[in-house]
Amino acid sequence: MQKKDDGVITLLWPPRELHPNSRTHWAAKARITKQYRAYAAAVTRQSGVQVSGGGLIDVWIIFYPPSKARRDLDGMLSSIKAGLDGIADALEVDDCRFRPRIDLGDVQKGGVVKITIFER
Repeated sequence: MQKKDDGVITLLWPPRELHPNSRTHWAAKARITKQYRAYAAAVTRQSGVQVSGGGLIDVWIIFYPPSKARRDLDGMLSSIKAGLDGIADALEVDDCRFRPRIDLGDVQKGGVVKITIFER
């Protein structure tokens, strides 16, 4: 059951360079990772989502891909790691508290990732 202070964070589809199978130079990947992490933190702060206490945090991640191309969920989860780190930064929590649940939604132009935060 979702509590009053739980909420949804909507991020842009992660850049291709963040996918674990990309063959991006480490310096370019580090720059993109830093940018996406900062972006996710800013979106989280703007959303007003907050957590309290020190318990576990359920994180429901639904990927709405930009195309019908086949995708594997573990690759998508890896590609959103910088985003989850940014969310943790904004919430001022250690991401070891996150308990992710991932799913695949319908195709959306440009692709988005909707992340719902539930405190236990």
